[in-house]
Order: sequence, then C-alpha cells, then structure tokens
Amino acid sequence: MNKITKAVFPVAGLGTRFLPATKASPKEMLPIVDKPLIQYAVEEAIAAGITELVFVTSSTKRAIDDHFDKSYELESELEKKGKIDALNLVRNIVPRGVSCVYIRQPEALGLGHAVLCARPAIGNNPFAVILPDDLIDGDGAGVVSQMILAYEATGGSQLGVEEVPRHETDKYGIVNIAGDDIGDTSKVEKIVEKPRPEQTSSNLAVVGRYLLTPRIFDILEATTKGAGGEIQLTDAISALLEHEDVFAYRFAGKRYDCGSKLGYLKATVEYGLKHPELGVDFQEYLASIEK
Repeated sequence: MNKITKAVFPVAGLGTRFLPATKASPKEMLPIVDKPLIQYAVEEAIAAGITELVFVTSSTKRAIDDHFDKSYELESELEKKGKIDALNLVRNIVPRGVSCVYIRQPEALGLGHAVLCARPAIGNNPFAVILPDDLIDGDGAGVVSQMILAYEATGGSQLGVEEVPRHETDKYGIVNIAGDDIGDTSKVEKIVEKPRPEQTSSNLAVVGRYLLTPRIFDILEATTKGAGGEIQLTDAISALLEHEDVFAYRFAGKRYDCGSKLGYLKATVEYGLKHPELGVDFQEYLASIEK
C-alpha cells in the first residue's frame, strides 16, 4: 500500500456567494481571524504527513500562489524592523520538505474535472482531496490524519461524511451504507449527487474530505457531464464502487460550511473565541453586545 503524501486542493471556483468580496480576491483567501481558509486546509494536510500540495486553480487565483510563495521584500522589511515573530510566521507558511504544484483548470467543469486536472501531479498514487470551504476543527487530530488511519486499515477510498438535515440533502453527495453499520468506517453501497429529500432514505453527506485511489482517474476520464452540466466527482465515485470498496468515514470534529455566509460568520466567531491572543477580550466584547 502506497503511503498518502499528496493532496489536491480544488480552488478554481468563482466564489459568487461572497460577491463583491470575491470579485478580485479568491474566496479561499477570506480570513478566519488571521489566517485565510486555504491555509487552514494546507495545515491540516501537512499535519497528516502530506508533502506535496497540488492546487487546481484558475487565472484569477494568483493570490493563492503568492500566499504560499516566498516574499523577499516582506521578509526583508520584517527582519530589518526586528519583527521576528511575524517573520517566522511568514517563513513557515509552507515548511521545508513540503512542495507546492499549481495546475490550471481551463474550464469550470466541476469538482470531478478539477480532480482529473491533477492527474499529472498525482500519478499512480492514492491521494487526498480537500475542499477549503469546509473548515473542520478536528477533535484532537485533523480529519485527513483520521482518514489516513482508516485508509491504512481498510485499503479502500475514504469519504468524510456527517449527517445533515434531511431538507438539505440536495446540497450534497449523499451516501447509503451497508446494512446497519454505524461504526466510524462503513462500507458505501450507493452515492448520489444532490438528491431531493424525497428521493433518498439517507442524510449522510460527503463534506469536503476524500481519500481516493488512483483508479478514480480512469473513471473520471470516462465520466460524462452530470448535475449542473459538470463532471461530478460523486458520479465517478459511484462508478468506482463497481471495481473496489469505498468507505464512509464519520470524522471526529466540527465542520463549518464557509462556502455560506452564515457558516463563515460562525467559524469567525468560534475561532476568534479560542484565539490565544484575542479570545478573552473577544468574549468580553460579545458579552457586552449581548447586554
């Protein structure tokens, strides 16, 4: 079994739900307190032992490249002014031994197409897919770390899942699991992209974390456009079930849907409350507003 050392970050989307904030700045660069969303996703990957970060991006997302690149002028100014803590923060955004690869997605053809674009960088290796919109505060270990352990135990692809309100099933890929299996790792029997509530008996949703075997690339090559006129990763995973086992993994942690304004605000508040420098003062401020 090959060790998982590569992660794909599909970041080519337009972020229209956050306009006008995302007109000139990528949605993945929206900050949660003092770090952009994409950095939280990258830190989760690195903590899991990922050493190659593959960003599937677009021509409008140069800020992401710049964020993870070295900034000579900024580092020089911080060093001259003796701001060593800030200098170390900037220098350690990407630790030594971790590399970044940027691949353009030429057309907005969906998540499945974005993952397929990463094939040259992934090769014949298992890999993670991390959607930065889903910010997950892992319970102890990050979600990717948890899922890698599940992958090593089962040898099969893993889908990070959680139960969602039944009226929201049409926003997610929904999985049905085998029998009454309610453990952390359950064999997937079926997966459907965004079914209406009356069309599914399950409310177990895939939420922004995948570990996939390289067989998925051949299947994506043959996958036609599905919901929304896009090449859906969910459809490819459904076809993958015919060849090998796929597992639903119930992760430990709290997810914030930062692709929505309300979810983004919730994450900002809760991460602000636990911030080591700001948390106490912020809590006092919120209490004063409530009064």
